[in-house]
Amino acid sequence: MAAPIPPTRRTQGERRASSHQLILDAAVESLVEDGYAGATTVTIQARAGVSRGRLLHHFPSRSALLVAAAQHLAVERLVDVETWPHADTTGPERIDRAVEQLWSTFCTTYFWAAMELWIAARNDEALRAELLPQERGLGAAIQRVVVTLFGAAHAAHPAFDDVRELLFTGMRGVALTYALDPRDPRTDPHLALWKRTARRLLATPE
Repeated sequence: MAAPIPPTRRTQGERRASSHQLILDAAVESLVEDGYAGATTVTIQARAGVSRGRLLHHFPSRSALLVAAAQHLAVERLVDVETWPHADTTGPERIDRAVEQLWSTFCTTYFWAAMELWIAARNDEALRAELLPQERGLGAAIQRVVVTLFGAAHAAHPAFDDVRELLFTGMRGVALTYALDPRDPRTDPHLALWKRTARRLLATPE
């Protein structure tokens, strides 16, 4: 009978990274399921199954933890978007697929986690100070990804910046209505409207 293989011991760095990930995942879950008020460090600690000391070692404040969790989720989503499988399409079809992909980002866990933080930051100066620079940096990254979605030709169109802003503000507003009226975002009538508008504004003159 072969001797049992002893379990591989993880390094301190691996254990630290694992705890960090557990805490971030627990914070996102708590934000979405419990709301900002319910996403306390005690609740997150219990969800993550880590000690109080380990949580504070990674994140010295609740604001830093919640902002880091939302940003982490956003970065993961951006990586997914950048590997969009339809990037070889062109013309109106490329615009339609880009609009669909962009809309899908407003129907994710990250969107609701971010909205919880945005609303809470209105009356929480510490949270706002933590959140604002992170959101600005993330906004710049999102703009780069949107260029990738639409492709260089459409992104070079003089109206592209206006189209991007119209889509972002419109999609954010419509997505918020899903808090009161959950439905299938793939069948939202605004989706066809956004596509028509983007195609018209980004049309190449004959």
